[in-house]
Amino acid sequence: MGVLKKIGLTLSMIKFHHTVFALPFALISMFWAAGGLPSMRTLFLILLAMVSSRSLAMTANRIADIEFDKRNPRTMDWPLASGELSLSFAWLFLSLNLVLFVLSAYLLNDLCFYLSPVALLFLLGYSFTKRFTWLCHIILGFTDGIAPMGAWLAVTGKWALPPMWLSLAVTFWVAGFDVLYSIQDIDIDKAERLYSIPSRFGIKASLWVSAVLHLLTFVCYGLAAWSFGAGMFFYAGLLLIAPLLVYEHLIITPDDTTRLDAAFFTVNGYISILLLVFAAADAYWRLK
Repeated sequence: MGVLKKIGLTLSMIKFHHTVFALPFALISMFWAAGGLPSMRTLFLILLAMVSSRSLAMTANRIADIEFDKRNPRTMDWPLASGELSLSFAWLFLSLNLVLFVLSAYLLNDLCFYLSPVALLFLLGYSFTKRFTWLCHIILGFTDGIAPMGAWLAVTGKWALPPMWLSLAVTFWVAGFDVLYSIQDIDIDKAERLYSIPSRFGIKASLWVSAVLHLLTFVCYGLAAWSFGAGMFFYAGLLLIAPLLVYEHLIITPDDTTRLDAAFFTVNGYISILLLVFAAADAYWRLK
């Protein structure tokens, strides 16, 4: 197989474009912790930690779910399930990213390094939670929610309240749209006896659960901004994402879930990028 094709399949396997969901919030936390941009060394190591952690987590997810993916019409054509990429390659890719993640944590500071096994527990283990609890959406959300706290610790080496609120916001946000995303697998989850809120409680209840989670998301964003002392630009960003969160739920109804992709990819992508842009503008304005 050509190298470029293999790279493309690998990026497809780990859904690299989904990095837009967690990375911006790690960068926001980084801006807050550093009062702007940190050193280029710290910035590089945070990016390395983010990309490697997500890559190993998604690869672990694909390895863990390979048999389910083969039987799911939505996923059976994915590179690992279809056999376009081998399991041995997936394990090699996972191992490489695991080493890079631990190395980046080691080079950042002692606290990041000591906490890296805890992060790995969630990064490698969240895929299995769907086998025994419908709270798997919250656990996935928390796995992504580690990013803002991790970025703050990478810069300061100390715990603080603002990144905790930001991590909670990301936890509820990701959990909320994962509940929506899981609606499309409701039948296969029931057939495979996998746990999810849609398969356990139905579509209508899932839409309400997702809406409540996204309400909590907005509240936690506000509390993060308040505890940090964010400026007017960040609050302006919050005002802009509020209608996007509402819109995400207006385009999906119990009788029509055909726009799930628009809600999952497009709207949430705009939310993360908008907040990053306004947080960066806020940090720049403070430095003037």
